[in-house]
Amino acid sequence: MLRLVVVLVLLETLCVKGTAFVTNGKSSPRRLPFSSNLRMSDVSLDPAETAIVFIEYQNEFTTPGGKLHDAVKDCMEKTNMLSNSARLAVSARAAGCTIIHCPINFEPGHNEISKKPYGILAGVKEGAAFTAGEWGAEICDAMKPVPGDLVVKGKSGLCGFQSTNLEFLLGQTGAKNVVLGGFLTNCCVESTMRSAYERGFKVYTLKDCVAATSMEAQEATLAYNFGMFSIVTTSDAIVESLSSTVVA
Repeated sequence: MLRLVVVLVLLETLCVKGTAFVTNGKSSPRRLPFSSNLRMSDVSLDPAETAIVFIEYQNEFTTPGGKLHDAVKDCMEKTNMLSNSARLAVSARAAGCTIIHCPINFEPGHNEISKKPYGILAGVKEGAAFTAGEWGAEICDAMKPVPGDLVVKGKSGLCGFQSTNLEFLLGQTGAKNVVLGGFLTNCCVESTMRSAYERGFKVYTLKDCVAATSMEAQEATLAYNFGMFSIVTTSDAIVESLSSTVVA
């Protein structure tokens, strides 16, 4: 388990360092002028057209004893993302949004992953993380689905759309707005964000409801990637926007 955590941290560190370039012998963050020009103050969300997608709020990440919890716990604590997410879920349900949980699962043996994997999936397979039917793969108590929530089926990779029924669920519920939170900020959340953007959804990412394996990785992703494919916002701003459309 320790080796799995170390692999994840090293991968994220390499990714963060890869966002820099050298100028006059000094490493500087790469800034791209493509961030969204929309702000939450310009947006009023219709709950009937809004889906809140919670990605991988499973015990492996969220809970002490989870195989990946030690890798993300510091970031979780600094952002208070679990409490923020749980509070958003309650408010969004009350407003009439669709709540979609997007867990990742593998059958025993992790044969969904190639025999000689590399990168993050190599660590997941080696550590036997997110094995279907085990405690670690269960959605944590704070984010348990309630009647009326939807749960994505078939996610055994990074993107929430790949090999799953997420797009079908969004289409059936009439969602035009997709709000994302979860794990990892620069992995499954980012991958799902990019795919939702390319599919024509209005995408919102919650900077106070995501976690990476370091604050360095978290802040780099929020600063340089999320704004290119989404409106970066907070759970409170989403709740306020939803409330402004609810007719008493």
